[in-house]
Amino acid sequence: MNDFSAHLTHWYNLNKRNLPWRSTHNPYAIWLSEIILQQTRVDQGLAYYEKFLAQWPDIFSFANASEQEVLRMWQGLGYYSRARNMLQTAKDIVENYNGTFPSDYHQLMSLKGIGPYTAAAIASISFNKAYPVVDGNVIRVLSRIFGVTEAVDSKTGRKRIEELALILMDQQNPGTYNQAIMEFGALQCVPSSPNCEECIFRDQCYAYQAKIVKFLPLKEKKTKVTSRYFNYLLFSYESDFEFKTIIRKRLQDDIWKGLFEFPLIESLEELDFDRLKQLPEFVNIIGQNRFRLIKQSAVRKHVLSHQKIYARFYHLHFDDHLDLLGENNISLISQKDLQSYPLPRLIDRYLHEIDGNL
Repeated sequence: MNDFSAHLTHWYNLNKRNLPWRSTHNPYAIWLSEIILQQTRVDQGLAYYEKFLAQWPDIFSFANASEQEVLRMWQGLGYYSRARNMLQTAKDIVENYNGTFPSDYHQLMSLKGIGPYTAAAIASISFNKAYPVVDGNVIRVLSRIFGVTEAVDSKTGRKRIEELALILMDQQNPGTYNQAIMEFGALQCVPSSPNCEECIFRDQCYAYQAKIVKFLPLKEKKTKVTSRYFNYLLFSYESDFEFKTIIRKRLQDDIWKGLFEFPLIESLEELDFDRLKQLPEFVNIIGQNRFRLIKQSAVRKHVLSHQKIYARFYHLHFDDHLDLLGENNISLISQKDLQSYPLPRLIDRYLHEIDGNL
C-alpha cells in the first residue's frame, strides 16, 4: 500500500492522455472540465470544453452569459441542470468572491453544482490541497485492488472506499495523484474486460488473484428506469411570407428544464393520432384552429440514465390564422430560427434528419 501512489503516478506519467486541462492549474478551466466531463465521455467533452473556453474565456464573461446562451452551448451533453448550476456558480463567484475561485474545500462545496468530487478536484489540482477524488473510476480501482467486497453504494462500503482514498492520497502531489487514479480507471482498470495481464498492480490486486474482477465493485441497488411517452405537435403556419412554428420553454422541475420544445402531450402509453386528438390536452392546445395532419414520425426511443422516452412527432399544418392568445408560455417563431434555441437532443436530432422542414 505504501508504494501504491508512487507506482500509480509513474504509470500516469507514461500513459496519460494529452488533454488541455492537464496543462493548467487555472481553477476556472479545471472547474469547466470537471463539470463537463460528469457523465460524459472525454472525446465528446473535449469539444465542449474548447467551445466554452473560446466563448467565455474567464469567469467574468461566463457570469454575464444568459441562461439561453449557456443551454444552447450545452445542447447535446444532457443533464442540463449542470449548465444551469454552472451559470449560477459563475455569478456567485463574481458577486461574492470578486471573481476568484475560493481555495477552501468547504467554500467550494457551498457553490451550486459542486459536490465532494468536484471540490476535491479543484482544491487538489489548482491549490495543491490533499483532498481525494472519489468517482466511479476511483471506486472501481480501489474495490478491485484492495478487495472492497462490501456494496459500494452501502454506507459501510462507501466509508471503506473513502478511508482508502484518504490513506492512499499523495500528500505532496495531490493534484497529480488524483488525476492519475482517475486516468488509471479510465484507461486500464475499465469496467468491462480490463487487460489485467498488463496491469502494474496485477500481483497485488485482490480481484485479479481471486478471479472476481468482473464482480467488483459490488452494488446492491439497481437503477429504476421509467418509461415515458411523448407526443410532439409540430405546427406549420405561413405568416408575413414565411413559415412559422410554435415552441414552448420547459419550466417544470423535470428533464430539460430551461430548454425549448414543441407543444407536448405526455401520455401513459403509446397512442395513435386518432386517440391522441381525442384527449382534452390536444383540444386545449389546438382550440378552434383548423389543421391538416401532414405526416407523423415513427416512434423514436431516447434513453436517459433513469428514463426511456418514446416520442412521436406529428406535423400539423394550419391554413388560417392561429388563435393562440389564450395560451401561456408559447412563442410563435420563424422555422428558420429554430436552431438558435436550446433544444433537447431528441428534438435536435429529429430536425436534422428532416432538414428542419416542418
